[in-house]
Amino acid sequence: MNINVNSIESVILSDDRRGISEISHHLNSDFCSSAATLTLNHQGHVLITTGFYIASAQAAETDGPPGALAIGNALQRLGFTVAYVSDLHLSPLLSEYAGENSKVIDFPITNHSYSRTFAAELISQEAPDLLISVERCGPTANDTYLNMRGVDISNHTARIDSIFQFGIPSIGIGDGGNEIGMGSLAHTIPNVQTLPPEPCVTKTNEIILASVSNWGAYGLVAALSNQVGEKLLPSLTSERQLIKSLVQRGLVDGTNGHSSYKVDGFTLDDNAQILAALAEFS
Repeated sequence: MNINVNSIESVILSDDRRGISEISHHLNSDFCSSAATLTLNHQGHVLITTGFYIASAQAAETDGPPGALAIGNALQRLGFTVAYVSDLHLSPLLSEYAGENSKVIDFPITNHSYSRTFAAELISQEAPDLLISVERCGPTANDTYLNMRGVDISNHTARIDSIFQFGIPSIGIGDGGNEIGMGSLAHTIPNVQTLPPEPCVTKTNEIILASVSNWGAYGLVAALSNQVGEKLLPSLTSERQLIKSLVQRGLVDGTNGHSSYKVDGFTLDDNAQILAALAEFS
């Protein structure tokens, strides 16, 4: 794999197979650093959401959870408290990996009205200082949740995007245009033929684009590491073992729904190369 090592952002956009890099010029060139600055300016309690339903496998995918956990672990080392938010396709499994100092909130898959009520109660109870989404499907302008093939997965997707409607500082990480946070770029996403014609409309204050959303999460951790002067990235060995373990517990490759040690078609070695390249910036 050919990796561009000119910057954190170029590393995480290496080997772009979906065309997401074609819209990166709409963001500041150092968007990972911007997201890291926002994070450090809102220290306290953070909610991290992830979990993308793969219809062909009726399971969650491997892209998202490792990145969410990498961010959560890094923020805990910096003194944040962390809670993860997902739905029934991932929450039980995520609870096993979140650690005893983090809780996992299961957001119900239900209608718009009850989801809004649940979200308001969650925000009231948790009082988060920051929200982060890693590879979490968000609604289109028609209020449907679509995967990259345009398949409607609304009946299998909790409306976790509802928690992003309360003005809390937020970061969205995505690789395809249908994820929470991509609303800020919804006007330009359809102009790229390989990206969704009906993108997500949910906005976040900062956006991180990456060839794989996990890589975007690692990019945020690398930028945090750079700003605080502490190495926060997961090790190559631990991340390899985490992805293998998640697959063994039922997660699948999002590109084909297969139970294989891959993330969006990229191998464990590919993932390790990205982490190794990012470590040079942290």
